[in-house]
Amino acid sequence: MTIRRRPHPQWLRRIAALLAAGAVIYVVAATAASTNLSSALEALGEKNLWAVGILKSQLEGLWTGGALPVRAAMAIGQSPVLLSSREAVLELRQTEEEDDSHVDNTEPEEDAGEKEKEEIKRPARPSAPIAEEPVQAETPLVFADNGVQARTLTPSSADGYIVTGDVYINNRSSKSFDETLFDGSFAAKLSEEEGPKVLIVHTHGSEAYTMPPGEEYASSGDWRTTDCAFNVVRVGDEIARVLEEAGISVAHDPTLHDYPEYSGAYGRSLEAAEKAMEEYPGISMVLDIHRDAISDADGTPYKVVSNVAGLNAAQMSLIIGTDGGGLQHDGWQENLKLAAALQQHLTDSFPTLMRPISVRDSRYNQHVSPGALLVEMGAAGNSLDEALLSARLLGQGIAELLLGEAE
Repeated sequence: MTIRRRPHPQWLRRIAALLAAGAVIYVVAATAASTNLSSALEALGEKNLWAVGILKSQLEGLWTGGALPVRAAMAIGQSPVLLSSREAVLELRQTEEEDDSHVDNTEPEEDAGEKEKEEIKRPARPSAPIAEEPVQAETPLVFADNGVQARTLTPSSADGYIVTGDVYINNRSSKSFDETLFDGSFAAKLSEEEGPKVLIVHTHGSEAYTMPPGEEYASSGDWRTTDCAFNVVRVGDEIARVLEEAGISVAHDPTLHDYPEYSGAYGRSLEAAEKAMEEYPGISMVLDIHRDAISDADGTPYKVVSNVAGLNAAQMSLIIGTDGGGLQHDGWQENLKLAAALQQHLTDSFPTLMRPISVRDSRYNQHVSPGALLVEMGAAGNSLDEALLSARLLGQGIAELLLGEAE
């Protein structure tokens, strides 16, 4: 049975169109002399929010593929302040989408699930400065059973993937490329500038793991905590430690950009990354460290593991953004080539450590560097120690690749 939506009466559509047109004309007239968004809002005044509300109703829900629809673009084009803010509007929209868009890492031919989505509505806090602290010493890992079912996710065939060497790539973006893109080269190189060469940030820093009994943390949400001894910031510490020991200086930003407010985390982490790269011009690689969340068809979470010398290492996945969502990102192919080279190097020694690379339309702030990667370190069902073991393997692999020691 086909269900059809009953059309609104013609007179209702005409009234709605007249109200929307009136709102646009009013906003255009009120903001015509404004040169920025702040002055435009002052010109409108709080008492005229009805006009803004009607205009917003025409803009909301009409975005297609991350770009402005024709009606929204036409409305924005009638006012200098709105026209000048088009890119900012698009970027704000996409950063909100990015907070959720990398959360679904379902791959063809894999047992995978959907990452949890969470909205924390609290006042935002200013970003903390990048910590200038000594790198922690290596700590022993204790692989206690946390009671979560373990699986190793690997493609069962090449169907649905782009394959280069031993690297499987799931192209979920609107961009086209094939295996001929990959020749082992990439643009990210260690700079001769003084100071840090690698920047580690955490857009969703409160993401945490499932701890064994007796090692629980104070929760700030489902599999989340502000205690940086247990969340992905701790994983970033471990990557930094390994890189520093290899002679590569690291700047690690421990700010929880997703707390106390989850929405807009990518905008805040972008601001922090740009500030760090301005302070340290020698940064040639930017790592945004996350963790995934995967469940089976019944909604039961499980962990993803790879056997490394008899121990469970959390499987990792690299997420690569493009300009498919409408935001400028001309260098996304260099990010992808780096990801493929790194994954091949790690796979040479640890065949099941890496899940397929996922390419998306969202940008994920990766336009800041040709060496920008988003890394999912295991899933919510993994234990912290499993993620820390993978952090050591990832750090060593990155060091070998950047120092030219990769075979």
